[in-house]
Amino acid sequence: MLKPLGDRIVLRVKKEEEKSVGGIVLATSAQEKPSTAEVVAVGEGVRTHHGNVIAPSVAAGDVVIFEKFAGTQIKDGTDELLIVRESDILAIVE
Repeated sequence: MLKPLGDRIVLRVKKEEEKSVGGIVLATSAQEKPSTAEVVAVGEGVRTHHGNVIAPSVAAGDVVIFEKFAGTQIKDGTDELLIVRESDILAIVE
């Protein structure tokens, strides 16, 4: 398992449909990057200039919406994960 550092967050991106509404199969290059994911792991937070730690607003298990071209994609075994900064997360889905 990965342990993110600072304000970084590890996400498991949810797969989107490969077909359009009309049933047309889309090529990989024509598909938009999905923007919802489940939070897998959370770093301790960002440090201020005074050394205080500000904890992240999300927790493991949350479903979030993130910016389309944010983060770094990695593989952990068979899982495809995305590491983003907390500022790349736009909202928590409730």
